[in-house]
Amino acid sequence: MAQPEMLSIANVAKASVVAYNDKNWEKVRASLTSDCIYDEVATNRKANGVDKTIALWQGWAKALPDSKATFENQLVMDNTVVLEITWRGTHRGPLSTPGGEIAPTGKTIELRGCQVIEVSGERVKTVRHYFDMATLNQQLGVML
Repeated sequence: MAQPEMLSIANVAKASVVAYNDKNWEKVRASLTSDCIYDEVATNRKANGVDKTIALWQGWAKALPDSKATFENQLVMDNTVVLEITWRGTHRGPLSTPGGEIAPTGKTIELRGCQVIEVSGERVKTVRHYFDMATLNQQLGVML
């Protein structure tokens, strides 16, 4: 059985994802440090600070308004939490990518991902988010 301290750190790490699921931007803000770093490895985008992180996440929410993550597994090591997640949603708005904007396709996605999250106190300090952009593009029908 996991120790209570480990559960608490995992819950801190999950809080920003849960807030994103609800599209509750004030809760997202409350779950992140003001100088947080969000590193979206699949797209090679990096947001420095809570405002830029929220703006990036709002872009995903605009493209996939019903998008939600399901937690599949977690691993806690000191102040670092690794979350295995599955993202699901429907592409109903424009999706901004480093290669340009993808017009809404109406297609659904189910995408496995992994977040490596560093916690500072009761907030998330860094998130390195890994997912497969090629799989996402295939599911949207923009890549064979």
